[in-house]
Amino acid sequence: MSDALDAFREGDEPDAAVDEAPELVYGSVDEFVREYLRHMYTRPVGGGNARYRWAAEWWRFPEAVARIEGLWRAWEHLRQDPATGSSTWWAEHADHHMPILLSPDGPFARCTDSCEPGEPLPYTAPPAGWFPDMRG
Repeated sequence: MSDALDAFREGDEPDAAVDEAPELVYGSVDEFVREYLRHMYTRPVGGGNARYRWAAEWWRFPEAVARIEGLWRAWEHLRQDPATGSSTWWAEHADHHMPILLSPDGPFARCTDSCEPGEPLPYTAPPAGWFPDMRG
């Protein structure tokens, strides 16, 4: 009786390939910022009366890290939807968080890092080990 039950259970196990998460495109939130996000948002940023603010050391601001990590994780998930994933990411995630992050009242309110229109947002690498690569 046990052999029959074991055989039944073995046939009922989920396929391992189905349970595996797809490989990440960006292995960390830092890589996502460095390679993707700062190139997608090419706003002119600066201090003083600038309309947009950004910190090259974005990783020093807990709110920014939390919001950007959410953007990264949503992007990694939604990129797998070839129909509307990209639009969903922009409309429901980026278009919500980025105006808050770039706002003169946001977490970077006192930051003076700057760039010109069309240039990537300023970037300074975080200390080694802060954002380890999560791929394999």
